Amino acid sequence: MIQRLGHQCIQFLRSTGEIFFLLLDTIYSFFSFPLRWKLFLMQILSIGAKSQIIVLITGAFTGAVFAAQVQFHFGKLGMSSATGPVVTLAMLRELGPVLCALMVSGRVGSAMAAEISTMRVTEQIDALRALGVYVTQYLVVPRFLGLVVSMPLLVAITSGIGILCGYLVSVPLLGVEPAYYWENTIRFTSLDDVWMGELKGMFFGGLIVLISCYRGLNCQLSAEGVGIAATQAMVYSSISILISNFFFSFLMNILFTG
Repeated sequence: MIQRLGHQCIQFLRSTGEIFFLLLDTIYSFFSFPLRWKLFLMQILSIGAKSQIIVLITGAFTGAVFAAQVQFHFGKLGMSSATGPVVTLAMLRELGPVLCALMVSGRVGSAMAAEISTMRVTEQIDALRALGVYVTQYLVVPRFLGLVVSMPLLVAITSGIGILCGYLVSVPLLGVEPAYYWENTIRFTSLDDVWMGELKGMFFGGLIVLISCYRGLNCQLSAEGVGIAATQAMVYSSISILISNFFFSFLMNILFTG
């Protein structure tokens, strides 16, 4: 058991180091080679545009059920007017970015890892190297930029629809006074809260791409390896998002509150 635990720790440290070097290689490739605009725009379409329905549904029902639960308990304490700012802050700072990133990791991260691992198994990556194509610049950079650019927009959609649905549940259905709802929401919400969610979205997007591309580029050379890479990309991305969100939230609160 101790030997297995030590082996897992070594694997974790090794993978973390290799993902970090992949990030450095991605930055180097971005500044050293011209951007392949066609691939970049294709990633924007595949990652951003085709993920809108998923994040809309996620944000809508998350905001609705969260507002309902908050109102059920705050109403008993005579604090119904606090439902608006609580729902808004939760969606902007935490629920919007995290849930959006988790959904994107399941839809985009696994597909990304499966695509790249299939290229590796079928020796397409070796063919690219034989043709003198820098693999990181061709495969990783467009995906990295596509997801980093798309994630803030997807987070904004998730948070915005969640806040709207929270209002629709709280005011028309549960009878919260709309004037107090919006007055307290505007009073206790600032642009810093919006920026926190957007920065989290960019960070989570980069995390998803690096982990997914790393698992795809280092998969087993078999059909089973493609499935394992896709599964690991989704699981490791989700775990990394949840863990890093804890530390990132503390850092953002320190920076934005001075």
